[in-house]
Amino acid sequence: MKFNKLSQLLLVSAIGLILASFLAACQLVTIDFVFVAASASNTAGSNGQIYAYAVDDQSGALRTGQPTVSSGGTSPVAMALTPDYSGLYVANAGNNTVVHFSVASSGVLTQKDSVTLAATPVAMAVSPANNALFVISGSSSATLTVYPLSSGAIGAATATLPLTVPGYANDTIVPIAVTVLENAKAVYVAAYDKSAYNPGGATTSNANPGWLFGFAIGSGNALSPAAASPYQAGIRPSAIVSDPTNRFVYVTDFASNELIGYTILSNQSLNFMINGPFKTGDEPASLVIDPRGIYIYVANSLDNSVSAYSIALPTGTPSTIVSATGPSINITDTEPHSIAIDPALGRFVYTANYLGNSISGFRSNADTGALVPTQSSPYPTGAIPTAVVSVPHGNHATQVVAQ
Repeated sequence: MKFNKLSQLLLVSAIGLILASFLAACQLVTIDFVFVAASASNTAGSNGQIYAYAVDDQSGALRTGQPTVSSGGTSPVAMALTPDYSGLYVANAGNNTVVHFSVASSGVLTQKDSVTLAATPVAMAVSPANNALFVISGSSSATLTVYPLSSGAIGAATATLPLTVPGYANDTIVPIAVTVLENAKAVYVAAYDKSAYNPGGATTSNANPGWLFGFAIGSGNALSPAAASPYQAGIRPSAIVSDPTNRFVYVTDFASNELIGYTILSNQSLNFMINGPFKTGDEPASLVIDPRGIYIYVANSLDNSVSAYSIALPTGTPSTIVSATGPSINITDTEPHSIAIDPALGRFVYTANYLGNSISGFRSNADTGALVPTQSSPYPTGAIPTAVVSVPHGNHATQVVAQ
């Protein structure tokens, strides 16, 4: 069969369109960057490293991004981002430093400045007002320190508050996690009383072991204790998060395998959710709320899984999400230690797996919150990764909740 010239041109054009569509479909588009804090080796006190990955917008699969950079210290344990994603802070337990990096639109990290603490840093949170960094530190005494931020640079501390339980001033309080409300009106710190909870060792106190300290944030980031603070928080709290609408706070209890929910009152004090606590997997270590404030994801370190929950918006009550089509258990690599969700689309969830030396990835169903593994998950990292965060690519907006 012969084609006239017009038919030949049409055929060539059609083939060209098909090829273009195929190539476009295969093109990898970066929607976010993922950063993981890990060590260069499994040796104690090993130099810290920040590993960078690019997130494919369709599959959520990770590929190696910008070159690995030093964390600025040894044994990194935590990371925090500025609300505009232009700054990254890394806490190094090995040399008691918090190091500030700028984040370029290409995902390149550049070390800027740092501060040295008197005690071991544990966790951090940046005020959504982008003017303060809240750092908790100490292995034998808990301290909350406020550092002012100016264009990301860390200033001299403006407040240092010891965390003690009323009536038990001599007890050893160990800080665990910190969160700041989206409206920058309060900061909450999860901690436990080692004098009352000391597996394998002696106890000297009959105090409740788990605590949540609340502080209202005033002018100049001055802190004042919230009414009735501190609040009981189970046995051994392991992580804390607040929802983007400033109505709820959630704490994981590592020892009792539970998720504890609180309602935030108008004076920044907390009330227990009366229908809680809620069951998690074994030894929950970290949790995150999606940018819309409707799903919670908990990383369970002992059974290597992620628990998914939907949030009842009127009450904050979390309900377990059961996938109708995917796996019944969201399996990670060994010992997930930290969890993050991408801010650009709010649909990809990642865990840093402490003993797996890897990242596990999941894709969230936007309508149900159910998870399925991302392509080729898990992804290799450096040794003993402890923290993971996600930054939107410069070309993309982020998910937000109208206040």
